[in-house]
Order: sequence, then structure tokens, then C-alpha cells
Amino acid sequence: MKIDRLLSLVICLLNQGPAPVSAAKLAARFEVSKRTVLRDMERLALAGVPIRAVPGANGGYAVMEGYKLDGRLVTAEDRTALATALRGFLTAYDSQRYRHTLENVLPALPRTKQRVFFDFGASGERPEIQERMRALERAMDAKTAVRISYVNASGIPSQRLVEPLALNYRWYAWYLLAWCTLRRDYRVFKLARVAALEPTAIPFSREHGDPAELLERAFAGGGRKSLEILLLCKAAVRVPLLEYLDGKVAETRENGDFLYRVRALEDERLWFAMLLSFGDSVQVLEPEELKVRLKDTAAQILSVYPTNNQKQ
Repeated sequence: MKIDRLLSLVICLLNQGPAPVSAAKLAARFEVSKRTVLRDMERLALAGVPIRAVPGANGGYAVMEGYKLDGRLVTAEDRTALATALRGFLTAYDSQRYRHTLENVLPALPRTKQRVFFDFGASGERPEIQERMRALERAMDAKTAVRISYVNASGIPSQRLVEPLALNYRWYAWYLLAWCTLRRDYRVFKLARVAALEPTAIPFSREHGDPAELLERAFAGGGRKSLEILLLCKAAVRVPLLEYLDGKVAETRENGDFLYRVRALEDERLWFAMLLSFGDSVQVLEPEELKVRLKDTAAQILSVYPTNNQKQ
């Protein structure tokens, strides 16, 4: 409905902040033409929403700072969706803060049957890591540093004093974004590699920017090498491969075999183990270094299980 799109447009612009959003991006997001976006902006302006049009190559539309939506525009369906998301989140991280938020939302919900369910229990970390996450949240609230014993992907241990800024779940694991006083830069630490964590009373040494922006910058500049992988896959493994290995089908052949492109972080283990599990149903075409790594791993596996002609 038009009124739903208009409300969604305002929310989209408010979430964007002062930075303008181009008409082309808005049109793509809401699956309408740029002309429709222009008419919608005119309708919003006539309705009293302070829309700001920014000209130029980097221009677009924004809502003037200070404008807020009436809280009554949050519907019962919106609250139900929020509760559904929170219930799912709590299956992966048992946080008292978010459990309290859910309890506050529940009384305002209509008595309707929930139709969408999320269970991220398989993504939950060990109890000691969950406790470290809660300790990190407390340190973030207090803006105090923590000491961690960390082991990187190469197995090299180090002691760090860090200022924790955000927790992030991606690539099937939890990560900590922090200012590292040793490296004098923002770093991400995989929580499964944190051997020990000790809260301190040391206050943050500086004011930090937006955690979302810093998080993406730290992941992009963290020195983690990514691989562009091209696979030749048999038709029989198409469904499980697409289910367990995120990528894009580049070409499908007449017999059903297909080429599959995957981008993966070199030092992550899950995707490599997944490749091994498909055996001869998946062949690596590129890059050459991954072929060598697979051959070496296969040779190491064979050495543990000698044939009958070899000595035990």
C-alpha cells in the first residue's frame, strides 16, 4: 500500500541519518521508479515531513535533523516482529539485558499465534564464552578496558589491553571489536581464541566513533586474506553445496554439473572442512594455492590410514 511505502521511506531516511540517499537507491529498495520516489517525496513534504533534497552527484534525499516519528506509529505487528527477533537472538546469547527488553515488550503484544521462529542454538558459544560476552558488555557500558590472553589463527599467543566497543556475530562465530593499545588501532578478536579475560578499572583512553563503521573498517583492514574460489561441482551435490557453502552459480552445464564461485577467508576452517567433506564431487579449479593445500591435506590424511600394502 502507498501509505506503508511512505512510512517506510521516512523510516529509511531517518535510519540513514544526515547523509542523503539517492533516488536510484530508494527506487531499487522499494521496487518503484525514480519518478514514483519523487512523487512520494513531494507527498511527504506536503504532509509536513521536513524532507531535504541535496543536489549533485552525491546528492539525494534526507530528513532534516531533529525530526522524530510519533511513537504511536509502531504497530502491534511491529512489536510482534521485534519479540520474534529477540526470542531468536536469545537462543544464541542468553543476555539479561535483551531478556529484560523482551519481557517489557510482551505485555503490549496482541494475543496472536507466532508464525515465524528463529533458533540459533547451534550458533551459541560455550558457557565460558557467554560469560565473557556479558563481562565485555559490562565493560562497554562502563567504558573500561579489559586484559585478554589471545591466540591468533597461526597459534601465536599474546597479551593485550583492549577497549571493547562491540560484539559481532558473523562467519558462524562471535567477534569482539576493540581498540588495541598494543597495536594502537582497532582490531577484531575471535572470542573462541580468547584464552582468558580480566576486567580492569582503567578508563577508555579516547572517544571512539560509530561501532558499526569501525567494525567494517577493522574487518576490511585486518590483514585477513580472502580467496576467490572457482569450483567444478557434480549435479548430485548441488542442493547440499548451495545449502552449506555460500556462493554463486556461475554456469550450469548440460549434464547438470555446474561452476560455483565462492569467496572465503583463508584462515577460517569451516569452509575448507566443507570442501573436504564433498570428496571427489567438488573439484577446485582456482586458485592454485588452494589445490596445493587440498593435496597436502589429503596426503596427511592418507598417511594416518595406510593401505594393506603399507606397514601399520
